[in-house]
Amino acid sequence: MPITLDPDRVAELTKSMEESLRLRTRKSGEYVEKAKEFLPGGVASSFQEQTPHPIVIVEGHGSKVVDLDGNEYTDFHNGFGVMVVGHAHPLIAKAIADAASKGTHFAAPNQGAVRVAKELIRRYRLPKVRFSNSGTEATLDAIRLARAFSGKEALLKIEGSYHGHHDAVMVSVHPDPAEIGPRAHPVSVPQSAGIPKALLDLTSVVPFNDPDALEAAFVANPGIGTMIIEPIMLNIGVVTPNPGYLAKVREITRRHGVVLIFDEVKTGATVAAGGAVERYDVVPDLIALAKATGGGTPVGATLGTEEIMAQITDGTVPQLGTFNGNPLTMAAAEVTLTQVLDEQAYHRLDQLGQRIVDGCQQVCDRYGLPAYAIGVASKGCVMFADERVVDYRSYAQHFNDDLNYLGWLYHMVNDVYMTPGADEQWTLSVKHSDGEIDHFVDVFEEFAKDVTRPRIG
Repeated sequence: MPITLDPDRVAELTKSMEESLRLRTRKSGEYVEKAKEFLPGGVASSFQEQTPHPIVIVEGHGSKVVDLDGNEYTDFHNGFGVMVVGHAHPLIAKAIADAASKGTHFAAPNQGAVRVAKELIRRYRLPKVRFSNSGTEATLDAIRLARAFSGKEALLKIEGSYHGHHDAVMVSVHPDPAEIGPRAHPVSVPQSAGIPKALLDLTSVVPFNDPDALEAAFVANPGIGTMIIEPIMLNIGVVTPNPGYLAKVREITRRHGVVLIFDEVKTGATVAAGGAVERYDVVPDLIALAKATGGGTPVGATLGTEEIMAQITDGTVPQLGTFNGNPLTMAAAEVTLTQVLDEQAYHRLDQLGQRIVDGCQQVCDRYGLPAYAIGVASKGCVMFADERVVDYRSYAQHFNDDLNYLGWLYHMVNDVYMTPGADEQWTLSVKHSDGEIDHFVDVFEEFAKDVTRPRIG
């Protein structure tokens, strides 16, 4: 049975570990402080901001990264899930160098784009592909294509999911629980200032893992023509679909004439060769890919049915981008998909994923932590919740941000580089060893032992 933890003990340990991390990464802190003169927050993306300060990484090889202070970590962050191939993979580095030696950009068709498209079509079971340069661009393109095809402007997304930073989907990403309204009628909450109300009004939300709520939303609003969903919720740790849920989503959307988009930016190439489509055997109308697909280079891709993608061919929906399908990215993606992330690689990721989940779960059970381990292949985390999280509302009610942050600090101080933020997870790479997995679990056990030990005095 989970035990009740002493919040003062958690606060005491947090203060101590935060100071340890601050001291061992002092040069990073100083560098970021100076960088604030040129970059808001001293970083290139708001996702890079963290407490006590962002960590500057200067080098990475295989499963390891090195920060500005010279600390070497085993990398479980892996660039927000991009580097499932490991850092500076020799085959990918050679492919990029060879491409660069022949010219880095032409804004013209290249043969690599066709070869990568063929491999994506084989993996994801949709017949046409167009490339872009990020997950945001991929979901933006998918939604525009879906709206044009359905002839309807209204969009439905899952409460608590992130689909990039364009206006249509910056809605109810991580909303204040006081603002989300009743479960039967969720309120669409803007994620930031600058979201036009007209666009906010076009985006409705429903809870994950709730087909009845989905059905009710379509009945109540027949103007919805598009639904976008992460097949596995990866914006609030890891929340897997209940058995049969995705198949039910597919059935309901088809019956209501709604175009279904799978946002596989995070799951693509990380949970299986064919992402969630392969893992759960459900094929949507459109798929958005990015992150791990490019082997460490900026990439986005939108896959779709013949009918939907024909809108690009006939000019109904022009899909544009100067760097789309550029030779550097296509060279890296081709080697990633055809030579590095092969059948053996996914078998290895499944093994590693099971090893780390089993190890962390045993620690949770041994110390009575109000937490559980969960993962799918390379993606996973410890969910610091006393009950199973099935959607954003149960996450908001049960997830312990303070405990999660302390666990992150323990790993960072003990040479395990982890993704900052309560809503993130680990990403394993093909370069991780069993020993590195076991070290992660050992650090987690040290955390569990300390946090469950009674305070003295």
